[in-house]
Amino acid sequence: MAACSFQSITKSFGPTPVLRGVSLSIADGEFLTLLGPSGCGKSTLLRILAGLEVQDAGSVSIGERAVDGLRPKRRDVAMVFQSYALYPHMTVASNVALPLRMRRLSAFQRFPLLGRLLPGTARTAAEIDVEVTRTCKSLGIGHLLDRKPGQLSGGQRQRVAVGRAMVRHPAVFLMDEPLSNLDAKLRVQMRAEIKELHQRLGVTFIYVTHDQAEAMTLSDRVAVMLEGELLQVAPPQVIYADPDDRRVAEFIGSPKINMFDGVVREHGLIDVAGSTLAIEVDALAGAPLTLGIRPEAFHLADHGGPGALTGSVRMVEHIGSDLFVHLDLAGVDHPLVARLLAERAPHIAPGQDLHLRVFPDRVLLFTRDGRRLRRRVESGRASVTPIRELAR
Repeated sequence: MAACSFQSITKSFGPTPVLRGVSLSIADGEFLTLLGPSGCGKSTLLRILAGLEVQDAGSVSIGERAVDGLRPKRRDVAMVFQSYALYPHMTVASNVALPLRMRRLSAFQRFPLLGRLLPGTARTAAEIDVEVTRTCKSLGIGHLLDRKPGQLSGGQRQRVAVGRAMVRHPAVFLMDEPLSNLDAKLRVQMRAEIKELHQRLGVTFIYVTHDQAEAMTLSDRVAVMLEGELLQVAPPQVIYADPDDRRVAEFIGSPKINMFDGVVREHGLIDVAGSTLAIEVDALAGAPLTLGIRPEAFHLADHGGPGALTGSVRMVEHIGSDLFVHLDLAGVDHPLVARLLAERAPHIAPGQDLHLRVFPDRVLLFTRDGRRLRRRVESGRASVTPIRELAR
């Protein structure tokens, strides 16, 4: 096992910057996910750690040693690629055994005919076979050892790729969107298997994905990236409930968080979407800000007026126990999306006027440039970091 760290990593492809001074530390045995949209630099950062790309500036460490300049095979990492990268002409057993054969057998011992006659080859080959069989059985593919990749399903190929990484007993596992080629049902199953594998092996996992469900369910911590920058690194529940930046809040969550422009009326009151909400904020009257409200932070109200948001129902999505209600608000150019319990809102229909209230302690406040305004507790009351400068 080994900790990993990136110090001020920059990387450009031609005139296009891909990584902009990324610094990140991963603890020994941690499961960390690099999460972000396509093109944000997360796979490039992973490939730099593996030695498949060279950074323009900065330093990479694995354990106690800097690995800048070391060849990939000397870094003690194993990588599972999005395409699995299996050799189609080789069996499952041969694919899984390949890294062990390359490490434990000399070039002459690997010759198909001559190698078998050299001292020690048979014993080492037998040890490799035992280890491959044990690993494949633990992954549920022990009965597929004689098959070739073309005869396997996507999930089985994914397990073979993981097995090939496991037999090396690396210090760090690197996974670059390994589930993206699987169907939805199999992705859920494989997420659970990867989580169990990490718990069983106890080694460091660094996982790359653009799928927030994978990041939130698998990770000890999530590192959110956008346009080559590292925006926030925190446990999944913190990333969701306490984002540092508006871009993080908007990227995490489905349906997407509702964002509304608001203006401070006076201490404790904010005008937003034609209504006034009672939210503690230490700011001068007239200060502009942005309110972020998750769909599940709303609840039905019997009437409108102060403290309620009123609008016309545009669409209702039934998802079993819940409803996603899309509401058009006066003066707002995008619909509000609220997640309500179906049993408490059985008769909502398009065209109907609806009143919603919001739990004040679940409202996220941001400056207009996207910085988070964090709440603090003073004398038993919740308030928000002062933003008086915004009114100037």
